[in-house]
Amino acid sequence: MTRNASETKTKIVCTLGPATHDERVLREMIRAGMDVARVNFSHGTHDEHAMAIDTVRRLADEEGAVVAVMADLQGPKLRIGTLLEPVDLTHGDWISFVDASGEASADGTHHVLPLPHPELIHGAKVGQRLLLDDGVVEVEIREVRPDALIARVILGGALTSHKGISAPEGSSGVRALTDKDRADARFAVEQAVDLIALSFVRAPDDVCELRALLDKQGDAGRAIHILAKIERREAVERFDDILPHVDAVMVARGDLGIALSPQEVPMAQKDIIRTCNRAGVPVITATQMLQSMTDSPRPTRAESSDVANAILDGTDAVMLSAETAVGRYPVEAVTMIREISAVVEAQMRGESDEAPFEGAVRVHPVTDAIGDATARIADRLRARLIATTTWSGYTARQIARERPRQPIVAFTPQETVLRQLALVWGVTPVLTPPSAGTDEMIASVTRALCDRREVETGDRIVITGGIPVGGGGKTNFIKVHTI
Repeated sequence: MTRNASETKTKIVCTLGPATHDERVLREMIRAGMDVARVNFSHGTHDEHAMAIDTVRRLADEEGAVVAVMADLQGPKLRIGTLLEPVDLTHGDWISFVDASGEASADGTHHVLPLPHPELIHGAKVGQRLLLDDGVVEVEIREVRPDALIARVILGGALTSHKGISAPEGSSGVRALTDKDRADARFAVEQAVDLIALSFVRAPDDVCELRALLDKQGDAGRAIHILAKIERREAVERFDDILPHVDAVMVARGDLGIALSPQEVPMAQKDIIRTCNRAGVPVITATQMLQSMTDSPRPTRAESSDVANAILDGTDAVMLSAETAVGRYPVEAVTMIREISAVVEAQMRGESDEAPFEGAVRVHPVTDAIGDATARIADRLRARLIATTTWSGYTARQIARERPRQPIVAFTPQETVLRQLALVWGVTPVLTPPSAGTDEMIASVTRALCDRREVETGDRIVITGGIPVGGGGKTNFIKVHTI
């Protein structure tokens, strides 16, 4: 099953889990349109992840599909310690968090809770809010001591052992990359994953730390793209500083919805997507896209609208989490995303003639200008499709950011780039050997498109590429070609 370029343009990221252990289910998800398989390192063992990655790649090869693998690092998961019994908190109660990184010194008695994260205590500030159990309990810090925090309960509730704790306002003092993440990242390199998602990014330094770790692993590590998950207020505030250091972005609305107020999340989503579009950086919208389909064969109207609005915002991809990891209807959830995409994209008007990116930073001015012009020429001539040859994937991403009406078929000799382009809106990646010259390139592209039945005799296409072949940012020609 070779996926045709005329199919929907919004990409689908699917989280693997118990629901995908059945190969038949996973194969059907690929056939339904899964573009990226997310391996969640918050759960499972390396052996289990290795088996899942091997299975995805084998089934994708059998189906003639291009499916990228994204390793999602757990990041710093902060939790309170063990409580003797559940603690009932009400508004106005006083509560203490005591450093329990060594021998436990508290068990919840008298509202004194063990906190095995001294870095959270050291980074805390008076007036800062702490959220426990995903926001079920909210407290405000009133006093910071060397080994304890004194807080007042704002929103009460029942608290049990090992519930999560987060500091949505300001820095928690906790770095994004943990020792577990480092071990997982090295394992991900061994598995030759295509992308690594870094959780709880705060600042550019977090991304640079992961990049340095990957670079030390040699060529295999350097080839992997880094995706920043935006789920902290600091990341939203410093997004313009973070973006130049990453290859992709995820609007992780679950934890972002804790760090920000619910009212702020929709506008943050739109701003992040728009900024990524301007830079030509792929962006994923994630969390509870079709949450009800975890247990139901149909989504709610609100969920359908949420997916549609994310597509209208300009997202490259939509991510399914519990829906495919543990849900009862994983294949139906993928199919539903594809069907919503088809309806929405049919109503979207291409922006290639609206110059939507005036003033955007130009990394490779010539390539960027050719990418802009390619989309406009294809639009004016009502071309059948856009074909681009790319070594690094950069040219394809620059064309895609214009959101042209025409499908984009990207030819690359690099297998890793092939899979990484599976995340980019509107791009159908195709593996092809490098060409020695322009004439050979055009002949090779034409032959491949005809073999794939993407074009017919008389169709007009726009071809762009670079000669000599090799390295990124070397696109230097456009040709209008009739089959």
